[in-house]
Amino acid sequence: MNDRATGPGLGEAEAALKREVRQGVALLTLNRPRQYNALSADLLAELHGALDALASDEAVRVVMITGAGNAFCAGHDLKEMRALEPAGVEALFTSCSAVMQKLVALPVPVIAVVNGLATAAGCQLVAQCDLAVASSEARFAVSGVNLGLFCSTPAVALSRNLGRKRSAEMLFTGAFIDAGQALEWGLVNRVAPPAQLMDAALELAASLKAKPRAALATGKALFYRQLEEGLQRAYVDASRTISRNMDTDSAREGVDAFLQKRPPKW
Repeated sequence: MNDRATGPGLGEAEAALKREVRQGVALLTLNRPRQYNALSADLLAELHGALDALASDEAVRVVMITGAGNAFCAGHDLKEMRALEPAGVEALFTSCSAVMQKLVALPVPVIAVVNGLATAAGCQLVAQCDLAVASSEARFAVSGVNLGLFCSTPAVALSRNLGRKRSAEMLFTGAFIDAGQALEWGLVNRVAPPAQLMDAALELAASLKAKPRAALATGKALFYRQLEEGLQRAYVDASRTISRNMDTDSAREGVDAFLQKRPPKW
């Protein structure tokens, strides 16, 4: 994953976020391993910049997010939060919420590659990504309630991915679940042994890269939009979307290729 990479120059502090692009796949690595990749204000700012750049990069077909070291992301940096005034805390959470919404707005699929611990906002990040591949050793929790701090913002993503009872159990008890349970509950899509995690994620990315970028962008936008609509409005929206999708070169080529029993040429 080193066709293109951004990082610090000689003598500079190591970046809180590593960015690499190879063959259409962008890999963002949360790079605060000593802090279990906690989402500091600086790291969130780096994520904002990276996601904005990727949104306009037509060469990028898939985005993957992972963590450096043994953790995926342990949520927010509690030491940093504790030193902030209330207005600063609100600004921090507003910034984090904006990052989560940018993941949804990104026109390409986003895969969480969960290499280890994912707690609080880290678990939120897993839930907010479109897809997730987890190490068999990964563990998940929204454990703020154990500190007297209910995981309100993670609840938004979690409750939109898991059933009500399961998300409520995680949020109300703060208990951990393992990778197998996360798979069963629908928090992640696939589980792989640690040594095979990146290969499993790249395999999923390759299947997405094989699809027309414009079709996935249209479909992703519709997928999230219709979730917030009533049934009737959702079907009206979906009908209009697929009708417009049909009137595109990629759709016409895909249908013709199917009818002619040949691979599509996108």
